[in-house]
Amino acid sequence: MSSSFVALIWWVIPAAGLIGALGYVVWVTKFKDRFESETSRSIGKFTAFQSTFRDPNDHTPVNRNDPNPNHDRTHQ
Repeated sequence: MSSSFVALIWWVIPAAGLIGALGYVVWVTKFKDRFESETSRSIGKFTAFQSTFRDPNDHTPVNRNDPNPNHDRTHQ
């Protein structure tokens, strides 16, 4: 390898790292709020999904892995 090619590598790799780091910082600061709101919306949808597995008369989660699903959960 020529010395100019090696010198170019020593400039290109750190420059690419710096550009990538700056791009990441800009991306996080510009889009952070948008992704946080989507996460909150997703958590709300997941909570609503979980509520479909609850007994309407009892607000404790239904355990689908319970070997005895017909027992009375009020006497635990």
